[in-house]
Amino acid sequence: MEMSLRKLPDNRHEILVRREKGPDVRLPAQPAGPSMPHDLVHAVVETVLGIDDGFWGATARGATFQGFELVTPGRHRRSGLKVLRRGGDAVMAAELRVNWAYRAWRGLSTEGRGVGRAPLDAEALARTGPRLDAAARRWAAVPVGGELLWRWGVDS
Repeated sequence: MEMSLRKLPDNRHEILVRREKGPDVRLPAQPAGPSMPHDLVHAVVETVLGIDDGFWGATARGATFQGFELVTPGRHRRSGLKVLRRGGDAVMAAELRVNWAYRAWRGLSTEGRGVGRAPLDAEALARTGPRLDAAARRWAAVPVGGELLWRWGVDS
């Protein structure tokens, strides 16, 4: 699966996803975040940690998520929801791990009241940090109107 992340003006981006299973989908213009798009953070962390049943793994298997549109309208929506129903718990667990890695990488608080138990250990954070640094540099180097091509499970 390939993801093309296009950098748009005003710190926005859009994504085109070309999949082997299921139709191609796109995410229309969204805020990119302070350092890179959240979906790129997912791609990095899920790949580095070997999470193949998270957001991008489910997308590769044909899941459809809110906000994404079919590039060629068709009847896929129902089967994409079935993929998500079967793997929804794993997707949510991956979301927690990705967000934790991102918070630690950004230097945000990972301790204190209401934070809960860490879903990642120090070794996992040590692996994700340098890869997030590299992805942030790659994203920063993309000019407005340009794109970053990311291959799921290959690039990290």
